[in-house]
Amino acid sequence: MDNLTWLLEGFSQAATPTNLLYACLGVLLGTAVGVLPGIGPAMTVALLLPVTYNVSPSAAFIMFAGIYYGGMYGGSTTSILLNTPGESSSVITAIEGNRMAKAGRAAQALATAAIGSFVAGSIGTMLLVLFAPMVSSFAVTLGAPSYLAIMLLALVAVTAILGSSKLRGVISLLLGLAIGLVGIDFLTGQPRATFGLPQLSDGIDIVVVAVAVFALGEALWVAAHLRRRPAEVIPVGRPWMGKQDWKRSWKPWLRGTAYGFPFGALPAGGAELPTFLSYITEKRLSKHKDEFGKGAIEGVAGPEAANNASAAGTLVPMLSLGLPTNATAAVMLTAFVSYGIQPGPTLFEKEPLLIWTLIASLFIGNFLLLVLNLPLAPLWAKLLRTPRPYLYAGILFFATLGAFAVNLQPLDLALLLVFGLLGLMMRRFGLPVLPLIIGVILGPRIERQLRQTLQLGGGDWSNLFSEPVAVVVYVLIVALLALPAIVQLIRHRRPDPTVQEMIERERENA
Repeated sequence: MDNLTWLLEGFSQAATPTNLLYACLGVLLGTAVGVLPGIGPAMTVALLLPVTYNVSPSAAFIMFAGIYYGGMYGGSTTSILLNTPGESSSVITAIEGNRMAKAGRAAQALATAAIGSFVAGSIGTMLLVLFAPMVSSFAVTLGAPSYLAIMLLALVAVTAILGSSKLRGVISLLLGLAIGLVGIDFLTGQPRATFGLPQLSDGIDIVVVAVAVFALGEALWVAAHLRRRPAEVIPVGRPWMGKQDWKRSWKPWLRGTAYGFPFGALPAGGAELPTFLSYITEKRLSKHKDEFGKGAIEGVAGPEAANNASAAGTLVPMLSLGLPTNATAAVMLTAFVSYGIQPGPTLFEKEPLLIWTLIASLFIGNFLLLVLNLPLAPLWAKLLRTPRPYLYAGILFFATLGAFAVNLQPLDLALLLVFGLLGLMMRRFGLPVLPLIIGVILGPRIERQLRQTLQLGGGDWSNLFSEPVAVVVYVLIVALLALPAIVQLIRHRRPDPTVQEMIERERENA
């Protein structure tokens, strides 16, 4: 049978009352754990593994898929409302989403996140149906030089959106890269900046850093200014997206999907990089550039679409190659093995009904998320009517809970305070937060790919250009770096219109 026929067979299995119940349970649990910072879908799936041994494999995986997709959406809810990312992939959403919430547009931000997640998840799942073998084959061909080039492109791109003060942005980026270097050197085994603490051997978790800098830093900043200006109640605004909101969102949804799915399918991909690339793309292409940093709806629509599309892309290497690209996929692979199912290239042949039921449940789970969360957007937005002292007390509670839940070690609470104070200082001196987060995420990955590239080439730096994809990306980097200088040169050579008019008038008078 062809893929579409198997998909219809999968729908007939996934739509049974029992499996629908597990799908509903999965998306509800996923949304709940996505809202709590640091918990995450991977931990939830791991905790539920022993519970699901008494149910059928199809029911278990349908619930796991619902948790995965629900967690991706739930993380955006607290990013938008409380500036507290529930997942590292929701960090970018907090930049514009929380600004929209403070401007009385929380419901619009939540709605574009919900619809964008649905659109991207549905398109991504359909691409999974159609192109899983082809995308997997392409992903396997990419080596360390290509991954390194793509990540360097992201670092260069972050310098292109830093606004007026490039120096402050570079300082923030260097701080992030320094934080990312903490831990054991994977090549030599030597500790770096661990201060003799074995708990730092695995590095500092990005969720702890993000929650501290965003949530705790914001709460401390507000607390520092409460005496200067009275606590205000943030307005809720209109409950639904207007015509202009739809017009400004649909293209970012599609572009975000185009970023998210391929990166999710890459073995070193993940959701953080495509959400960031989606954000800088929307800032470049938007007709409302002045709104970025103040609450641009494109800055929520694009990254959220990229986030959910990457979730669908993650299943491509997991199902067709047995290769997990994130923690949740790794736990789901463990579940396959526990049921006596061997993941890999033969999985579609040996367990076709199970796999296509799982894929069909992704469509159902996406729809359930939209049905559950879209009507709740105005209700969630009313949370912002809470006076700010009480609201930020709640944020501190959940931030502390989330930081401790990451590794269940008290040191993370101390790190939360340290990075929270860093976030306060960054706000005080006008340092942008985004470059720091990008540095923490990409720093360790860039180092790993650089050292692997040099090892493969015997220390020869020309190995950086040994793959066609890497060469193309480096050309893009050079173009991106040269573009501002070229634009500036053209502006200097082109005479000012007012000066040109004066010259022409003088000629006429002469």
